[in-house]
Amino acid sequence: MNNRLANKVIIITGGSGLLGSCIIERAKKEGAICINFDINQETTDDLSKVYCDVTDQGSVDAAIELVYYTFGRIDGLVNNAYPRTKDWGVHFRDIKFDSWEKNVSWQLNSYFYMSQKAISKMEINGYGSIVNIASIYGLVGPDFSVYDNTNMTMPAAYSAIKGGLINLTRYLASYFGPQQIRVNAVSPGGIFDQQVDSFVQQYSNKVPLRRMGTPEDISPSVTFLLSEDSKYITGQNIVVDGGWTSI
Repeated sequence: MNNRLANKVIIITGGSGLLGSCIIERAKKEGAICINFDINQETTDDLSKVYCDVTDQGSVDAAIELVYYTFGRIDGLVNNAYPRTKDWGVHFRDIKFDSWEKNVSWQLNSYFYMSQKAISKMEINGYGSIVNIASIYGLVGPDFSVYDNTNMTMPAAYSAIKGGLINLTRYLASYFGPQQIRVNAVSPGGIFDQQVDSFVQQYSNKVPLRRMGTPEDISPSVTFLLSEDSKYITGQNIVVDGGWTSI
């Protein structure tokens, strides 16, 4: 493992989850100082963990200020947190408007606000890299046949949120490029997370590489975009999907 993130101060939101924890592990191996912003933890003395509710502006403000006061810089941000309501995942006809509204607000608005606050610190230092975790379903419509014979579906708000996030990524890259702040997205395909066998098989059968992804498939692209190896890349969306969107 190379040391291309040596001593870079990187914030990862939702770092206690399946994908976030893998991104942290990979970034640490590449030398980064990783700070996990998550709602399901207390702040530790070394700031490896910081309590942060990404849906609460005051919580975000306090967490960003704490990191910047302690380290004097924020080199990178990975917007990965995935807040959602308890009824997340119901079928389209059953979605209540209040639920739709809250999920769009929690997810898309939190990406916006976290980026805005981190960028305000990156501008002081004259550089930075942001990676937004998007999805293939921000690019293409779902293939609902993979959900046959299961109780699962693709949440409608997810597609709207991730599609908006990909274009927000382009906007921020264009706006803050002159300040040497790069903004990119990574769009994973389906990630294996102990889903029912029928879904896993149906999904895998449609992927050219014939399997679902793993967090370890995604994290290298994230750390690449945080590193100087990608210093002339901004406004891009790297799709890591086993070929799903190529067919």
